[in-house]
Amino acid sequence: MSNSKRIAWSMACGALAVATGLVSSAQQPDTSAPLVSAEQFERWQTELSNWGRWGPDDELGAANLITAAKRAEAAGLVNEGFTVSLSSTAQKYESLDNPCPIEWSMVRATRTGASDTVAYPCIHGPGTTHLDAFAHVFFGGKMWNGYDVDGLVTMEDGATRNSIMAVKDGLVTRGVLYDIPRLKGVPYLEPGTRITVADLEAWEARTGVRVGPGDAFLVRWGRWLRQDDIGPFDTGREAAGLDNNVIPWLRERDVAIAGWETPGYAPQPDGDLTRTALHNFALTILGIQILDRADFQALATAAAERERWEFMVTIAPLPIPNGTGSPVNPIAMF
Repeated sequence: MSNSKRIAWSMACGALAVATGLVSSAQQPDTSAPLVSAEQFERWQTELSNWGRWGPDDELGAANLITAAKRAEAAGLVNEGFTVSLSSTAQKYESLDNPCPIEWSMVRATRTGASDTVAYPCIHGPGTTHLDAFAHVFFGGKMWNGYDVDGLVTMEDGATRNSIMAVKDGLVTRGVLYDIPRLKGVPYLEPGTRITVADLEAWEARTGVRVGPGDAFLVRWGRWLRQDDIGPFDTGREAAGLDNNVIPWLRERDVAIAGWETPGYAPQPDGDLTRTALHNFALTILGIQILDRADFQALATAAAERERWEFMVTIAPLPIPNGTGSPVNPIAMF
């Protein structure tokens, strides 16, 4: 998305905020929602777990809910053939929020052709839109479906179970965008803002669209528009995101994919769980496929222009043997 379009979006949202009187309240992070305690978080690891739900040998997790019928349903949402990328553009230079850029160089440039080479030193870094494999995060030495990490994920062999190869055939399903800044009448949320279940359900009431089993749940807080406004910033220290109380809601809705621009909110209140608590729980305990560090700004613009918040989404990871994740360029199609 061009800067001019993003600036126009920001101005439009700002005008809406002024008109609706939402500027002061929406720009202040909501600290009223109770925090999830460490004890509650630990109980949920048993009470909400999807381990064993799709059999003892499963490596797909909630992607099992993306059936052939689900993919056909998603294809039925396409009536224009208009596509939009959900990925940030790869950076070749280091920046405040990307300490680990890609390594790119030309290896041949002649009058008959050219070739280049590229490497991703940090697949899971903040500068790369990526899909997490289940071998990425562990709870007490166990990964998705209760597999013991010992012997299955090693420095020598990588991930011999729960690698990114489990989704080599790609993920194609119905996507639903939850544009929370638009709900609140602001261009982007302020750092530390916790997006609650009440926010998500208010968005559903406003749009008439609701995420459900096998869907891709995509939530925007405005990370990229904020960067256009203030310049590069450290999203590890300044971000909005889903409140940890959303965890049971994710389990109840049975989403197959969760996607976001940053994996947590910061600054965090005293006594809170780690910033990536929800990210780690969704991936490891619920078996939800995680689309991390996406760019939903162009998608938000396309959806608003059409007043359509559901679409087909396709995510195709690179088939990296024993890999714990993959860079991706997801595509939404209207």
